[in-house]
Amino acid sequence: MGLFRRKKQADDEASVDPRPKPGLPPRPEPDVDGLRSVEDHRAYVLSMVRELPAFGQSLLDAVGLSLCEEIVADLDLPRFDNSAMDGYAVRAEDLEGASRAHPVALPVVRSITAGDVAGAELEPGTVVKIMTGAPVPPGADAVVPYEHTDRGAESATFLHAPEVGDSIRHIGEDIAVGDHIAAVGDRLGPRQIGMLAGIGIDQVLVRPRPRVVVISTGSELVQPGYELREGQIYDSNSFMLAALARSEGAQVFRVGIVSDDPDVVAQAISDQLVRADLILTTGGVSEGDRDVIKAVMPRLGPTDFCRVAMQPGKPQGFALIGDDNIPVIMLPGNPVSAFVSFEVFVRPVLRKMMGIQPLVRPVGHALTRTIIRSRRARHSSSAAW
Repeated sequence: MGLFRRKKQADDEASVDPRPKPGLPPRPEPDVDGLRSVEDHRAYVLSMVRELPAFGQSLLDAVGLSLCEEIVADLDLPRFDNSAMDGYAVRAEDLEGASRAHPVALPVVRSITAGDVAGAELEPGTVVKIMTGAPVPPGADAVVPYEHTDRGAESATFLHAPEVGDSIRHIGEDIAVGDHIAAVGDRLGPRQIGMLAGIGIDQVLVRPRPRVVVISTGSELVQPGYELREGQIYDSNSFMLAALARSEGAQVFRVGIVSDDPDVVAQAISDQLVRADLILTTGGVSEGDRDVIKAVMPRLGPTDFCRVAMQPGKPQGFALIGDDNIPVIMLPGNPVSAFVSFEVFVRPVLRKMMGIQPLVRPVGHALTRTIIRSRRARHSSSAAW
């Protein structure tokens, strides 16, 4: 099923009157300075975001996604005993004592390559030329690599005595029937994809990539590559946020620059609902006279604006809009504020949508050679990031 069809309802449901749009849950209590803690705001936003429904995806489309099913092997890997080297399939007892000082010659009765059937049982005192990956014939219990022979075609001379099992990959050695291959919540990487393909699985049930729409607001913004006029700056935020979202595995649509006209902003955001699981805006959420996002969003759905005890990134906003209650996270316009806000709030939201744990990066500790100060009860981030 295509990603753009996943929100559609059946025809018999389309005529049902939509229920009233719910408001947001009670807001976390701010501190005495009117600030909400980082932890409270993150938990509040996460409480209003749901995991995306699982869908069947082809293996390559599932790279980086979260598995929604348990997978148990129903075949062995390797499926049959096969040669790990190019050489000769032999009976080890036929070559006891073979060495460079005392070579042993045996007749070559046939050859087997990868894709051939194993064929008849190997008769005592004979050998079969065999290529890497080819099935070991019944009766053979070792493979002698070419480098320990004279590579003969009709008769081969052996300069080494093998041990039973040498250079043979045995059935089920890598994966056996009944082995647990992957669990719900596993994020599929190249190793897992290879294992799944190796046991014949071509599709898996995973949570899809969130469709993230990124919008920058500000009449002063100009698309990179165009000439700046007085008072204008280049739009860096939408590119940065789009890159951050893509690096987390999202499918990203960068709308780009929207002017500070409230009607234009409202229409631009509403137009994106058909293709969005999450909308990110940057700019217009502070206390200025032309902070258009703060003025427009309450018209579109239940909205929460707050000041978070962090620097940079204090002004934050969240809304649920449209018939599907699409979440909108509204970030500050300062590039460093937007970057830090993405890491602290947006990244956990994307990971929850994709069913990936942990939602938040683990805390690390470090020593510095310089003094770093932070205001009391406030998280601080260095602009050097």
